[in-house]
Amino acid sequence: MFRQVANRLLTRSTTTYSAPAAATIRRPYSTEVATDAAAGDSDFVEAWKKVVPNIDPPKTPIQYMKPRPPTPSTLPSKLTVNFVLPYASELSQTEVDMVIVPATTGQMGILPGHVPTIAELKPGLLSVHEGNDVKKYFISSGFAFVHSNSYADILAVEAVPLDRIDPAQVQKGLSEFTQKLSSASTELDKAEAQIGVDVHSALNSALTG
Repeated sequence: MFRQVANRLLTRSTTTYSAPAAATIRRPYSTEVATDAAAGDSDFVEAWKKVVPNIDPPKTPIQYMKPRPPTPSTLPSKLTVNFVLPYASELSQTEVDMVIVPATTGQMGILPGHVPTIAELKPGLLSVHEGNDVKKYFISSGFAFVHSNSYADILAVEAVPLDRIDPAQVQKGLSEFTQKLSSASTELDKAEAQIGVDVHSALNSALTG
């Protein structure tokens, strides 16, 4: 079966586009694609009913999506943020002044009108600024998607409000992982200890900074 699939993929015809023709081809942005939440994914529903006609098809992601507004002609005064975790939604369609995320390239501030960006996140401090109110979270990793219409989607694997972190436990963990790193005898032990040191160092910096 796998050979048949591989053969079909390898024997597919390819079309070569000239540079001028390729330059004129542009796929629409997600903000330009209208979604019909009521209809859902009709192709999926039709295929499902052919296979399992006695069971209602599950809902697909498109049924939960809301069309994003187009890119405004003038610079908006607020940044709309969605901050989600695998198990919870911390912020949903929340308008703020600025968000600072711990990107792998360094701390990155996101303001209204920011250029479209995808940034990988590392363990560190994420802060949400709205007037004089600043909410701080420590996140483990994830991605930040900044859109041209002043929307930012922040997806983190884990996050906890900074005021819920015990500084004493952070110092204890940093000391333990530092000792493990110095006494590690295998590459696996060294890698695990180094991750522990990096995370607890980032926690300590977030608390003391």
